[in-house]
Amino acid sequence: MHTTNELKPKPVRESQSEMTEIVLPNDANLVGTLLGGRLMHWIDVAGALAAFRHSRHYVVTASIDHMDFWVPVRIGDLVILRSSVNRVFRTSMEIGVKAWVENYLIDDCKHVSSAYLTFVAVDKEGNHLPVAPVVPETEEQIRRYEDAGHRREIRRAELERKKR
Repeated sequence: MHTTNELKPKPVRESQSEMTEIVLPNDANLVGTLLGGRLMHWIDVAGALAAFRHSRHYVVTASIDHMDFWVPVRIGDLVILRSSVNRVFRTSMEIGVKAWVENYLIDDCKHVSSAYLTFVAVDKEGNHLPVAPVVPETEEQIRRYEDAGHRREIRRAELERKKR
């Protein structure tokens, strides 16, 4: 089996992903706005795309950080989800996902939500697999890389607190 040191580092740009969904009546609540759970599902799928592309393995969601929904998304709107690997640890990856709503009738696009997800690379039996390091290249990618390290420390501290 490979160790992390034997895996060739990959730039963030190689796994950046984008997906688009149209909001249909089945995706909406009784007042015609997108269900929060449906957006969370799409964010999870968008995050998995970047994680798959980077690791070239099956991935499972380990955690999703706090989410806020800033603007309503209505039936007929397009939801654009962009994802990228922020940082790789040994077998896990933090993926950042931003969701945008586009009303193509009035040519308007607004930021709906963002989330940080942790995915773990696994084999068919669910065993954790090492993941190649990610190489941030732009100032924004470097900031996201560093921020991911801080968020991981916070997550670990919170986990330890809950164990007590």
